Amino acid sequence: MEQAIGRRKKTQVRYGMLALVFVNVVINYLDRSNISVAGAALSKDMNLSSEELGFIFSAFGWTYALLQIPGGLIADRFGPRILYAFCLITWSIATLCQGFVKGFASLFSLRLATGAFEAPSYPINNRIVTSWFPEHERASSIALYVSGQFIGLAFLTPVLVNVQHLAGWQGLFIGTGIVGLLWGVIWYVFYRDPLDHPTVSEEELTYIEEGGGLFRGRKPGTNQAAVWKWVNVKQVFSTRTLWGVYIGQFAVNATLWFFLTWFPTYLVKYRGLDFIKSGYLASVPFLAACAGLLLSGFVSDRLVKQGKSVTMARKAPIIIGLLLSISIIGANYTDDTALIIFFMALAFFGSGMALISWVFVSILSPKNLIGLTGGVFNFMGNLASIVVPIVIGFLAKDGDFKPALVFIGTLGLIGACSYIFLVGKIERAITQDAPEGIVVGE
Repeated sequence: MEQAIGRRKKTQVRYGMLALVFVNVVINYLDRSNISVAGAALSKDMNLSSEELGFIFSAFGWTYALLQIPGGLIADRFGPRILYAFCLITWSIATLCQGFVKGFASLFSLRLATGAFEAPSYPINNRIVTSWFPEHERASSIALYVSGQFIGLAFLTPVLVNVQHLAGWQGLFIGTGIVGLLWGVIWYVFYRDPLDHPTVSEEELTYIEEGGGLFRGRKPGTNQAAVWKWVNVKQVFSTRTLWGVYIGQFAVNATLWFFLTWFPTYLVKYRGLDFIKSGYLASVPFLAACAGLLLSGFVSDRLVKQGKSVTMARKAPIIIGLLLSISIIGANYTDDTALIIFFMALAFFGSGMALISWVFVSILSPKNLIGLTGGVFNFMGNLASIVVPIVIGFLAKDGDFKPALVFIGTLGLIGACSYIFLVGKIERAITQDAPEGIVVGE
C-alpha cells in the first residue's frame, strides 16, 4: 500500500538520471582531452614532429568516428545500464595503460582503443534523454549533460596540468583511468530505465510520455530485426535535412576538437606561454562554451514553450553559434594574451551554442532508429576528430599557426551555411517497419 502511494507522488527522478549522464560526459571528455594536456611533454619525450603529434591527437577519432554507426545499432539493441558500464570500464582501462607507453606505436594503438570503447557513449546519452524527458525539455536536458564536457574541462584542466607537473604525463593517464573505472561501477549500481526505476512515480512517467518521451518500447535484445537492415542505414543517409545537420555537426566538432587537442600546445609552443599558466588560461574558453551551450538550450526550449516554430527555435541558436565560431580567426591579428583568449573564448562560446544540435536526432530520426540515426550523426560529426588534428599538424609544421585558425573558422562558416540552406522544415522521418510509438531497444 505504501509503495503504491509512493508511486503516485510527484517525483523528479529524471533529473537524477541526467546527473549520472552528466558525470559520464565529464569522464568521457577527461579521457579524450588528457592527451592535449600531455601533448607538449609527450612530443618532447618521444621526439614527435608536429605531423606525428597530429596523428596521435587524431587516433581517438579514427575508431570513435568509424564505429559510430555500429555504436548506434548497439545502443538500439542493448540497455544503457549494462552497455554504458562496459564502455566506461573498458575505455578507462585503455586510458590507464597509456601511462605505460614507450613510443608512438603503442600510444597510437591505445588511443584507437579508447575511441573504440567510447563510440557508443553519445548514442546512449541520446537514448537516455529521449526515454527520460518530454520533447519540450529535450534541448535543455541535452544542454545540461553536454555541458559536462565543458564544466569538467574548465575546472579540471588546471587540475590535470598540476597532476602532470607533479606526477608526469604517465601519472596523468593512470589517474584519469582509475577515476573512470570507479565511476563505471557507480553507474551500474544507480542507473535504471524509466519503467525499471524503483522510485519513479506514475505521475512522472505520465508527464514524460504525454510530452513525447519514448520509454514504452520493446525491451533490449528483443525483435531487433527492424534495426539490423541496410534499408534503415540507407534511410538515415538519404534525407537532405539530415545531411544538413551532419555537415553542421562536422563544423561544430572542428572547433571542439581544436580545443580538445591542439589548444594547450598552441598556447605553450606557438604563443610561448608558461605551461602552468596555460592550464588556467585554457579553462576560460571551456567556461565560455558551457555558457553558450546552456544559454542556447534554455532559450531554444523557451521559444518552443512560447509557441514559436520548432524549426526556428532549434535552428536559430545553432546558426548564430556557428557564425560566432568564425571569430577564432581574430587571434591571428594580435599578440596580446588577453585578446587571444578573448577570441578563443568567443569562438568556443559560439561552438557551445551550436552543440544543442543533438536535439535534431531526437526530433528528426525515425522513432525505431533513434540510436542508429544518432550513430550516423555522431559519425559524420566526429570525422572532424580525424581530419582536424592531422590537417592542423601539417598546416603548422613550419611554425606558423595562422593557417590552422583560418581553417577552423572557414569550417564554421560552412556549417552555418549548411543549416541555412540545407536544413529545411523540422519533422520526423517515419518508417514502415515501426508503427508510431514503438521504439526498438528502449
